Amino acid sequence: MNMKNVLTVILGGGKGTRLFPLTKYRSKPAVPIAGKFRIIDITISNAINSGIRKIFILTQFNTHSLHRHIYDTYRLGRFTDGFVEILAAQQTAANMNWYQGTADAVRQNLNFFSNTKTKFTLILSGDHLYRMDYKKFLYNHLKQKAALSIAVKPVSKSEAPELGILQTDEKGRIIRFIEKPNKSELDSFKSPGLPEETPFLASLGIYLFNNDTLFENLNKTKEDDFGKHIIPMAIKESNVQAYYFNDYWRDIGTVEAFFHANLEMAKQNPPFTFHDNKAPFYTRPRYLPGSRLKNCHIDDTLIADGCYVEDSQIKNTVLGLRTMVKKGSSIEDCVVMGADYYEIGEEKKSIPMGIGENCVIKKAILDKNVRIGNNVQIINKNNIQKKDGEIYCIDDGIVIIPKNSIIPDNTII
Repeated sequence: MNMKNVLTVILGGGKGTRLFPLTKYRSKPAVPIAGKFRIIDITISNAINSGIRKIFILTQFNTHSLHRHIYDTYRLGRFTDGFVEILAAQQTAANMNWYQGTADAVRQNLNFFSNTKTKFTLILSGDHLYRMDYKKFLYNHLKQKAALSIAVKPVSKSEAPELGILQTDEKGRIIRFIEKPNKSELDSFKSPGLPEETPFLASLGIYLFNNDTLFENLNKTKEDDFGKHIIPMAIKESNVQAYYFNDYWRDIGTVEAFFHANLEMAKQNPPFTFHDNKAPFYTRPRYLPGSRLKNCHIDDTLIADGCYVEDSQIKNTVLGLRTMVKKGSSIEDCVVMGADYYEIGEEKKSIPMGIGENCVIKKAILDKNVRIGNNVQIINKNNIQKKDGEIYCIDDGIVIIPKNSIIPDNTII
């Protein structure tokens, strides 16, 4: 149970197409969430709170913002043998290929992992929202004498087709796995002992390997993906155990899931919160002043540091760092990511950063550093479900204003 024996590997994600255009200028784990955090903060914080101090993050696409955030935030200091280190995809004399998939990304870095003097490797995804004590995960892994353990959660028949589904025997050993099954395949994948409303076990993409099992499986095949290739092979040859996790867990890799997860955190009694006295989530400190509100009506809203809101109505919304809202505006069901800096003096432009006067904005995501002019309406007036455009996109009926965009006065979307 010595957590020094555990190495954590966080998969930094691919191109992040399901979260586009939020991933136009950054990788998926670098997308801001809950007003002041980044998605990557979730998995790194879970590892640190579990006593893990050896953490690699594998990155490839749009990495600058993510790298800067990690280097500015996670410095473990001189008085520890731990590290939070980035392993970016690179071409070498032995391998001229970039990462081809999750398993290939880990395979290309096995030489770094072997130098950490650990016995177990915890592999995590960079786009899930949850809080987990990995010490309990390791305890169950050792108790079951597993070669590989997979965190699982009971799900309903309607949820199952979007997930990887596992089937266990009566003792919790995983005997079958299928990736995103169709409904005709599902009935044969029910696991024993589960309630009728949630009779299937979904993989949460959280894997704990014995190092010898990980190295052996990756070296015996050149297949690229854990879910499609490595996990099914391990199930046939090794003791693969399920670790039941019944707390909050959500895949926030799509625009719709990301949007609704943010809005849930703005509620008075949210199903998930980023603060827990025993296991808080960490991020980069900005040293900003408290937010200022003048003559506003605020309802079910999460407001980050450094904001200024004047004579406006805000409902069921997240306001990110340094958000500026001028008088007479109405914002409802929105995720506003704020700004990277304050405009001062000569930096100010004809349309200032933030939201102008007398605007109406509903069911929208405003990425960082956007400039919304006066009398703008972002209301999806034609109820469009999907659209790709230059100054805005629509996904699942949610209007998205990309980073650094400018919306002129009197625009109606």
